[in-house]
Amino acid sequence: MQEYVVKVSDAEEGMRLDLLLSAFSKEENLGLSRTSVQELISKNRISVNGSSDIKPHYKVKKTDKIRISLEEKIKTSLQPEDIPLEVLYEDKDLAIINKPVGLVVHPAPGNREHTLVNALLFRFKDLSDINPQRPGIVHRLDKDTSGILVIAKNNSSHLKLAGQFADHSIKRKYAAIVKGRMEFDENVIEAPIARHVIKRENMAVDYSDKSRYAKTYYRTLKRFDDYSLLQLEPFTGRTHQLRVHLAFIGHPILGDKKYGKSNDFGRLALHAQSLGFIHPSSGKFVEFNSLLPHEFLAFTAAANKT
Repeated sequence: MQEYVVKVSDAEEGMRLDLLLSAFSKEENLGLSRTSVQELISKNRISVNGSSDIKPHYKVKKTDKIRISLEEKIKTSLQPEDIPLEVLYEDKDLAIINKPVGLVVHPAPGNREHTLVNALLFRFKDLSDINPQRPGIVHRLDKDTSGILVIAKNNSSHLKLAGQFADHSIKRKYAAIVKGRMEFDENVIEAPIARHVIKRENMAVDYSDKSRYAKTYYRTLKRFDDYSLLQLEPFTGRTHQLRVHLAFIGHPILGDKKYGKSNDFGRLALHAQSLGFIHPSSGKFVEFNSLLPHEFLAFTAAANKT
């Protein structure tokens, strides 16, 4: 058991307790996100002036005596697996992976093996463990989406990268082949998304109070007789956002068995092509790119001949 005592400065007086402690965690490199702090509060692992009967929104005072009690980190039961990985870049803080199509990013109930996480445990000595069941994972791609992922190798980097995803400052670009000829050269799709009311594993455009704001920019790169090659930039990161938005405007992504009906492509025609962000250590903007998969190139080359 480790215990930390937090003192409130003049500038911090009046802050929410969870915000104060998440900032303290960053300074001390404890690896606690704001959500983690809230969980500790609910488990009575944080006390103020000897009392653990507090709320995350409690406004701290300069005279408060705040204590955090942390247990030793839970060991994960995940097993390393020798699964080939294409590592595009690596330093002490992060790694850039070019994820192949068909590889699940992280384990889930009933599926503890053969995931990107298992491969990461084999390939890297150090990974962030803010979520012990998803070491290194800051964001994800669908199983059938290929392309660039950033992996965090320590908790400090993880929190800084996660913060950029949360405030939508990460620059992401995807390539997609969609059904039909796009009318516009470029446009923005703004349509809120929620879980489908009947098909609970699906998402859908939904204007109820249960939906969340979602925004996607697209540029038409090339038109064919029955298809279009697009560049997509999601401003938000909702589940299945790109797939739902393209299907909503009548141009589902080829190979999308969940939101489209087209079988003209042997896989989901969606590829995470570019990822740009502020490096957690250097503070400089960095950007990484992945070439289009050969399936995309072969398909567009064949479509050019028709």
